[in-house]
Amino acid sequence: MPYFTRLILFLFCLMVLVESRKPRRKRWTGQLEMPKPSHLYKKNFDVTKLGKEKHQPLLRVDNHDFTMRPAFGGPAIPVGVDVQVESLDSISEVDMDFTMTLYLRHYWKDERLAFSSTSNKSMTFDGRLVKKIWVPDVFFVHSKRSFIHDTTTDNIMLRVFPDGHVLYSMRITVTAMCNMDFSHFPLDSQTCSLELESYAYTDEDLMLYWKNGDESLKTDEKISLSQFLIQKFHTTSRLAFYSSTGWYNRLHINFTLRRHIFFFLLQTYFPATLLVMLSWVSFWIDRRAVPARVSLGITTVLTMSTIITGVNASMPRVSYIKAVDIYLWVSFVFVFLSVLEYAAVNYLTTVQERKERKLREKLTCMCGMFPSRTMMLDGSYSESEANSLAGYPRSHILTEEERQDKILVHLALSNEPTSSTKKGLLRGQMGLRIFQNTHAIDKYSRLIFPASYIFFNLIYWSVFS
Repeated sequence: MPYFTRLILFLFCLMVLVESRKPRRKRWTGQLEMPKPSHLYKKNFDVTKLGKEKHQPLLRVDNHDFTMRPAFGGPAIPVGVDVQVESLDSISEVDMDFTMTLYLRHYWKDERLAFSSTSNKSMTFDGRLVKKIWVPDVFFVHSKRSFIHDTTTDNIMLRVFPDGHVLYSMRITVTAMCNMDFSHFPLDSQTCSLELESYAYTDEDLMLYWKNGDESLKTDEKISLSQFLIQKFHTTSRLAFYSSTGWYNRLHINFTLRRHIFFFLLQTYFPATLLVMLSWVSFWIDRRAVPARVSLGITTVLTMSTIITGVNASMPRVSYIKAVDIYLWVSFVFVFLSVLEYAAVNYLTTVQERKERKLREKLTCMCGMFPSRTMMLDGSYSESEANSLAGYPRSHILTEEERQDKILVHLALSNEPTSSTKKGLLRGQMGLRIFQNTHAIDKYSRLIFPASYIFFNLIYWSVFS
C-alpha cells in the first residue's frame, strides 16, 4: 500500500478515538434536574433480616433441649404466680360450681433464653414461641371446664429479659367445683376456692409460690354478682400428696360470698307469712259458714305446697334440712292447723247438737212424771212461771232461747237424788260449756296462733341471721 494511504487511515482512526472520549450533552427538556438527597438511600438496620451470611439469633432456641426443665438435675426451680381476677361470671347452686375469668401470670428464670443487649430491653412474643420453649405445666384442680381466649388471636404473652427471666401471661375462663353448704340457705355465706398445681413436677422439681404474697391477687373493682356480695379475696398455699406420685405445691385463690336476702324476702318469706295470716281469717268467719271456711283453708294449704315445691326445684337435692325449709314447713303446719281447728269446731258443734237432741227426747218421755213441767214444755206456761221454774225471780224476764236452755238444765238437775251427784254434774257442765259454746275455740285461736307464729319468727331470725 502506498505511504499516503496509510497516513489517511491513521488520521481517521485517531479522529474516531478522540470523538468517542468527548462527554455527550444531554437534550434540553426545559426542566432542571435536582440532585436527590442522600438520606433517602440510608436504611435502618433490620435485626430480623437474614442475609446470605449466617447471623447468630438472639434467642438460641435451637441450641437447647427445652423438653427439660431449667437447671435440670439441680434444685427445684421456683415459679412465682400472680393472678388478676377480671370477673366472676356465675355461681350455680344446682351444679355447685362457679365460673371465673382471670389473667394468670408465671415468673421464672431460664438461663438458656438469656441474650446480650446493650439497651437491656426485654423482648415480647406471642403464643407461637410458647410451643418451642419450656413453660410450667400448671392446671386447675377440680376444674370442670376451662379455655384460653383466642379472639382475635390466642391471648398469650411471653416476655423474655436479657438475664433469662421470663414472664408468661394467659387470659383464661375456668369453671371449677365449689363445695357449698346450704344448711343456712338463703341466709348463708359460701367460701369457694380455685386451686393451681403443677401436673407433672413434684416439689423436688418445681416450687410454686405466690410472687408477692397476698398482693399477688388483684381484683377488678367493678366485679359484682346479682345474688351475692363479695366479702373477701385472699390467697393460701399448701402441699398436696398423691400416694402414687408424691408431694406437690398447691396454690389457692379463696373468696367469700354473702348472699343477698332481699330477693328471697320478696319471693319466699313474705308470701309464706301472708298466707299464714290469711289462714287466720277463718277464725272470724261464722262457724256455720262451712263452704267459706273450708275453701279458705284448702286454698292456703295448696298455695303453701306450691311455694315449697318452687323453692326446692331451684336447689340441689341435699340430704339435710335448709333454713328456708324450716320456715316454709312451720308455716305450712300453721296453715294446716287452722284447717284442723275448724274441723274441731265443726265436730264439737255436731256433738253438742246431738246431745241436746237426746236430752229433749229424754225429757219428752218423762212427761207423765212431771205434768206441770210437761205442760210448760208444750208452750202452755206464762213467762212468770217459767222464770220461777228456772230459779229466777218473777221480775227477771228471759228471752225465749234462754228460757228453753234453763228449763232443760233445771229439769235435768231435779231428777238427780243426791247432792254429790248434783255437784259433779255442775262441774261437768262448767267444763263442757267451753266446748258447747264453740265460738270460744275461735276466740282463743285468734290469740294463740298469732302469738305462736311471732314467737317462732323471733327464734328463727335470731338463730339464722
